[in-house]
Amino acid sequence: MDEPVQTFASVWEALEETPEEAANMRLRSQLAIALRGVVEAWATTQAQAARRLGVTQPRLNELLRGRLERFSLDTLIGLAERAGLAVRIEITRAAA
Repeated sequence: MDEPVQTFASVWEALEETPEEAANMRLRSQLAIALRGVVEAWATTQAQAARRLGVTQPRLNELLRGRLERFSLDTLIGLAERAGLAVRIEITRAAA
């Protein structure tokens, strides 16, 4: 007998243990994607971009490689602000 197919609203819901962890990772990934776009648009070296963001080049490299587990949501928000991004969180009722 076939197992029932499980569906998820996002990849994070499939990977994370709780809805809270999935929501946190979803926000972190959105911030990381936005930061990568800004850094790429600067068309500079990672070392120069890192200085501009106030982090080391290895730390920026971790971010650009998607190592989100090494960055808190607070840290990513701070980096986004330093990169000139305005961060807003939209709050809506979850679908039941």
